[in-house]
Amino acid sequence: MARKTEEERLLDMDEKIKKMQAEKQRLANQLKEKERKARTKRLIQIGALMEKHLKIEGEEEPIKLIASFQKAILERKEQIQTMDIHLAREILEIENKK
Repeated sequence: MARKTEEERLLDMDEKIKKMQAEKQRLANQLKEKERKARTKRLIQIGALMEKHLKIEGEEEPIKLIASFQKAILERKEQIQTMDIHLAREILEIENKK
């Protein structure tokens, strides 16, 4: 079997590079899709929790509530973030996830 010429080896390498770049792009797209789905799930969960526990109805009410709570929440965000998650779940009567 004859050895490949340098030109043939370069062409082979170019082909491998193209395949690897396509695989890299495919994996990046896959990761982006997973992140998008996780974000969508979080948004749905947050909306469902707000609707249930704040007894929200209609489309305007959540906008008004969020606007009125925004300042207070942002001022206390650090304190809120240190709250025990089990206590928060107990207050909201949410089952603890394992």
